[in-house]
Amino acid sequence: MRASTRLRQLLAQPDTVLAPGVYDAIGARLAEQAGCPALYMTGAGVSASLGYPDYGLVTMGEMVERAGVIARSVAVPLVSDADTGYGNELNVTRTVREFEMRGVAAIHLEDQVSPKRCGHLEGKVLVSRDEFVSKIRAAVAARRDPDFVVIARTDARAVDGLDEAIDRANAALEAGADMAFVESPASLDEVAAIPRRVRGPCLLNLVQGGKTPLLELSQVQALGYRLAIVPGALLVPTIVAADAALADLVRTRRIAPPPPGLDVRQVFRRFGAKEWDAIRERFE
Repeated sequence: MRASTRLRQLLAQPDTVLAPGVYDAIGARLAEQAGCPALYMTGAGVSASLGYPDYGLVTMGEMVERAGVIARSVAVPLVSDADTGYGNELNVTRTVREFEMRGVAAIHLEDQVSPKRCGHLEGKVLVSRDEFVSKIRAAVAARRDPDFVVIARTDARAVDGLDEAIDRANAALEAGADMAFVESPASLDEVAAIPRRVRGPCLLNLVQGGKTPLLELSQVQALGYRLAIVPGALLVPTIVAADAALADLVRTRRIAPPPPGLDVRQVFRRFGAKEWDAIRERFE
């Protein structure tokens, strides 16, 4: 079954689909093994993994290449950040097809001027509503897999207010988008209003330290959201754990033994050693 078809099946079920943010195959494997039904490739995480802030500095080719690595490393569907589509309608068409060819189940496209900024930072600038809708139409027309999910993200809440953001989301859904992503609602009332006023399925972005209140998944589900992404689910604790481990190494100058269950062989098993050993044994 295609990943896109599996994602649509998940979205059709009553439970809100939780997709933690990943940015490489290590995190993707760990999230799948933890039982996550879907994954989200965070542009902020990919940017950080390449040594950049989330300022629109990562190219389409870099994002597509990383998404392909993640998608082939797991069996669960991958939703990916696709920024602004990396240009006009021609670029959006190529963007959709490149992600689609790599087994990605869904992408979201936003209405910021390129180079974009993280949706929870100040200083964003938007394209016109007509330009945004035109790019969504191009994305929908470009897909060859009818189950590939096109998510329309608008950053208008932080620039022109919630009403404009909801109007843009509804216009994008009318243009054929499968889901709406209203970025950065700033209060619980706004979070609750979006699924009531948007005429289609909605995604909620839960960013630690961002503008949107952090809710439990049960609350997100009760409000009517179909998909919840947590971009910093691995990035934030990874930074905390790495800071602590490195500070201890520098301070003590001692190499800490691995915790139980994480010797060299057990680490490799987490990343498919058993399957690769079977192939080697088959041909010996």
